[in-house]
Amino acid sequence: VAHQALQFRIMRCKEATPVNAPTLFRFGAFGRLGANDNVDQLFKNERATVSLGYIGLAETTAVFYGKNWIRDHGWDPEGKEFALSIVKRMNELCKQWSKAEGYHYSVYSTPSESLTDRFNRMDREKFGRIEGVTDHDFYTNSFHYPVWLQPTPMEKLNYEKDFPYYASGGFINYCEYPCLQDNPKALEAVWDYAYNIGIGYLGTNTPIDHCFVCGFQGDFEPTEEGFKCPECGNSDPDKCNVTKRTCGYLGSPVQRPMVHGRHEEIAHRVKHMSG
Repeated sequence: VAHQALQFRIMRCKEATPVNAPTLFRFGAFGRLGANDNVDQLFKNERATVSLGYIGLAETTAVFYGKNWIRDHGWDPEGKEFALSIVKRMNELCKQWSKAEGYHYSVYSTPSESLTDRFNRMDREKFGRIEGVTDHDFYTNSFHYPVWLQPTPMEKLNYEKDFPYYASGGFINYCEYPCLQDNPKALEAVWDYAYNIGIGYLGTNTPIDHCFVCGFQGDFEPTEEGFKCPECGNSDPDKCNVTKRTCGYLGSPVQRPMVHGRHEEIAHRVKHMSG
């Protein structure tokens, strides 16, 4: 089914003409085609990827190895190998499809936005609320350590480091921190460790929320409706600036509220070190 969906995407992209997006197809951003040329030639020879994404690997593994297969400071090696085997298999299939069709299929470690809510909700409707699987109202992004657990940054990265190798379509690792203005050496230590074990793309999440009513700067508290200042309770979008990593980018959830599942995911995030 996933392969068919990706083939449909290729077919739809091939229907474009250079005049539909001249900057992209005619004036050098992606190619220099004539007005009536076929855009398909730009998609082959590994110049573009068609990506097979995935989320919920931690929850999938919990179905087979139990909800405690991964914990605050450790994981079941067999469970991790099972999770890794899924990503390896997707990568193998992408290589087979690429060889057969000439388009560069790739595995994409999806930092989903609304899908984390939708897939979990659909599974709850079909299978019910299963502890460790569907009970958080969201699915964990791609291969990530579950956000409600509290490993150290080194433990988290050591668990995740093997998965990006099979995701040529894209990936991101990240760690959650408190305000580290007074302890930059701690952040530097994590980055050095990440570099030494081969992490290719690492994000740093640290609180930079700002209340314009009382002047608080730090981490706003999650509520049922959004986020509020922990000092004065302000949640007026015109009187505060709240910034959270939404997926692979930074979002402003007070100004632009997120779907329920993504809000729950952010609310469940814990810091991976103390200040």
